[in-house]
This record gives sequence, C-alpha cells and structure tokens, in this order.
Amino acid sequence: MSLLFGSDPEAVIWNEVECGDYEADLPLWEELAASLGENDAIMELGCGAGRVVHHLSARVPNLVIGLDRDPNLVGAVWEKCRGTSGDAEVEDVRDFGPFGTMFSLILAPMQLIQLLGGSEERGDCLRCTADCMDPGGRAAFAIVEELQPAPQGSPPPLPDVRQVDGWIYSSLPLEPVVDSERILLRRLRQTVDPDGNMSDEMNEVELRVLSAEELEGEATEAGLLPAGRREIAATEAHVGSTVVLLEKAP
Repeated sequence: MSLLFGSDPEAVIWNEVECGDYEADLPLWEELAASLGENDAIMELGCGAGRVVHHLSARVPNLVIGLDRDPNLVGAVWEKCRGTSGDAEVEDVRDFGPFGTMFSLILAPMQLIQLLGGSEERGDCLRCTADCMDPGGRAAFAIVEELQPAPQGSPPPLPDVRQVDGWIYSSLPLEPVVDSERILLRRLRQTVDPDGNMSDEMNEVELRVLSAEELEGEATEAGLLPAGRREIAATEAHVGSTVVLLEKAP
C-alpha cells in the first residue's frame, strides 16, 4: 500500500516488502489496458514504488504514469521503469492535473480511495480523475467492502521478508480491527541490522468503510458513470477487493 501523505526515507523498502510481491490484481489491470489503442495513456493513482506502473509498462506500448505524493517512491518508479514507457509524478491524489495529455484508463489499486479522509476528499479525487480522462475513458477503483474471516483451521499468515544491503526487513500481517467507520489493517514490522540487532514497530493503515454503491454515487456527482464491478480474490497477506469500474461520458 502506497504511503500517500508524507516522505519517509524507508518508504521504498517497506512498500516493496509489503506490496511488491502482490500480483492478484495484475491480470485485471492487464485486461483493461489491452482494450486501449497504442496512443491511449494510462494513469495509476498512489503508485507507490511502481509495482503496477512497471508491470504494465513492460507489457503494453502505452504511456503509463503513476502519481504519488512521496518523492522517494516516485524516484523508485523512475529507476524501476528506466527504458520502458513507465513514468511517475509527485502529485497528491486529492489535487492533481491537468497534464499535457489526457488518459483513457485511470487505475486506483489496493484501496487507495479508502485511504482518503471521507467523502469530501474522495470527491476531490474523483473530480480530478474525471478532469484528466478522455471522453469514453474508464477508471477502476479497488475497495474492500467487508473482511472475510480466515477459514477455520487455516495456518497463520507468513511474514513478507526482504534483505537489503545486509538488513533484513520483515512484515507480518495481523488481525485487522473493524468498526462501523473504519478498517484498521495492522502489520508488525521487524528490522534486523547487519550486526543482528532487531527492532520492531506496529504499522497501521486506516481504511474508511465504503461500499461500492456509495462510491458509485460519489463518482456520479463527480461526472463519472458506473460501468460494472469486478472481484479480486484475497491472498494470505492481502484482503480481497471489489473493483468499481467507472466511465466518462463520450
């Protein structure tokens, strides 16, 4: 999950640890991109270290631009996508554009829209999205509507682990906390330095509770039309998603 609202020197490492190996949504983004013409551009909101931007830019001829507020993450996208059609810009997803090009496909993976602070901020994001889209273009917003409990008897999740320059980074998904207004996703982050010293911290990501119907209603007010829904299955380390598809009227 992208760090959207701040600059953290370790943001790239943790983004790669916790999100870099997530692949469950990639077939859908490829499917949506495959329907575009070669000159149509793609945008990803909250691109993080470039998981989706890099994947698509290596597979389709289209320009693929990611947006993220953290310059460390944007810099990682530049490095990762060197020599491809991928790029990134430092932008806030609540206030972005206009750009020198319009976009035929705008993606918001991994519950990006639920990281925002309520309906007003979601509306700002949706209006910016509509303003940057070609007529007839599509947008896809992944949300989690409800969390399904793990099947009884299933093994506990394993941590996501990476080694970087002799340091070991481990992130273990914990049981989320859910109430009527929020879903709190928790991970235990542990770091082991080259001398074997370990430190740990709790990382929490708060998602606003949001239904597909609510998002479609807010999108309509922003000038986008509901265009169906798709499902992305849960994995051991990541929740499942409903993808709300939206269109800009021709």
